[in-house]
Amino acid sequence: MSKEVASVEFKRVAKAVTQRVQELLGVQAFVIDDPAILTCSDRECADVPSYHSALRIPFHVDQQSGEIVIPNLVTSELISPRLARVLVELVISQATAIARLPNQHDLKNKFIHDLLRSSCQEETEVLREAQILGLDFSRPRAVILIDAADYLLPSPSDTPQTLDFQAQQRVQFIIGSIVNFFHLPSDTICAYIGGSEIAVLKASSTQDLEAWTDQKDLTGNPSWANLAALKRASSALLERLRSDTSANLSVGIGRYHPGIRGLARSYQDARAALSLGHHFSGQNQVYCLDDLGVAAFVGIADEATKIDLAKHLLSPLDQDPELIDTLRIFFDENCYPSSTASRLSIHRNTLSYRLDKITSLTGLNPRQFDAAIQIRLALLLRSLSPDYDSLGKCTNLESIKSRHVRQMPNAICS
Repeated sequence: MSKEVASVEFKRVAKAVTQRVQELLGVQAFVIDDPAILTCSDRECADVPSYHSALRIPFHVDQQSGEIVIPNLVTSELISPRLARVLVELVISQATAIARLPNQHDLKNKFIHDLLRSSCQEETEVLREAQILGLDFSRPRAVILIDAADYLLPSPSDTPQTLDFQAQQRVQFIIGSIVNFFHLPSDTICAYIGGSEIAVLKASSTQDLEAWTDQKDLTGNPSWANLAALKRASSALLERLRSDTSANLSVGIGRYHPGIRGLARSYQDARAALSLGHHFSGQNQVYCLDDLGVAAFVGIADEATKIDLAKHLLSPLDQDPELIDTLRIFFDENCYPSSTASRLSIHRNTLSYRLDKITSLTGLNPRQFDAAIQIRLALLLRSLSPDYDSLGKCTNLESIKSRHVRQMPNAICS
């Protein structure tokens, strides 16, 4: 424990002891530390009286020592110094024991840490513990992960175990800013989960995100529903936190996954997005898997997540299998418009119209190299899905499979 934290703990115990002794004995009591400096009394500005004949009882809190001093034991009730000493020692023992117990914040932080880092916990047990801590998990929640290393760990040598008292105060300051931003504490569960990470378990239903919802937002797969609104909320939150802290911060967003165990998956999404975003784009941004481009397909190890991402990127085309067919043949023909139009038996202008429509629906232009790679990878990954047959398989697929798949040209598709 750092010296600053130890000093705060010592003062907290000293205050509890003096107050309790004064209640029980009806006398003035104060505490001094080793250098005989007044630490706590019933009057913070009181002078230390002469206590050569006073009752003095030593006590220790972690590495810090002090004495509780009762200068005048004469009260309206007759009590011997020996009995008073025993009583005060019991009060000290009780106060120091309570000080060593984890407080509500520590318990909540550990609970959230364990919840997000493990997906194998028994759901009923998790809900029971959450109820004890006063946490509401009846609402759907997604994880917003804040990396505040620049604010919490100004020295590169700092570690989660060496956070000083000032850094711990900064953690509480950020959490307070987050709760104030979202207004309702029940709407937002915040916890410091170690290192430089602060996790926000944000209620993510349409109603909870109404302030950031746009009528043009797509719904689609439930895992990606309300994600656009969550991004807007996170961007506004990042702006507020950067203003409050004057520091560099970054935010990663996880998708909503159902159930208590889904929070661990949402956290993994947010952490992957944050890690990849930092690596490729730096700080002071909001990152989400579906905005990372090719990096998401390359940097994510979990195949199921990559397949989900592929299906999400292509979901705007699900109602138009003709566009999916066009993309497959376009890539099979190395992005050459003439041969693609010929294969599809359409005019080049019709092909151009279809490609423009794909760009409008997905936000990805298949004529541009990076976007073309994303779409191509998404098509391949989506074909690995068990329900691939229901995803608008093109009628010419078998003929395409029978052809040799040619290498994508190095130049940008035109």
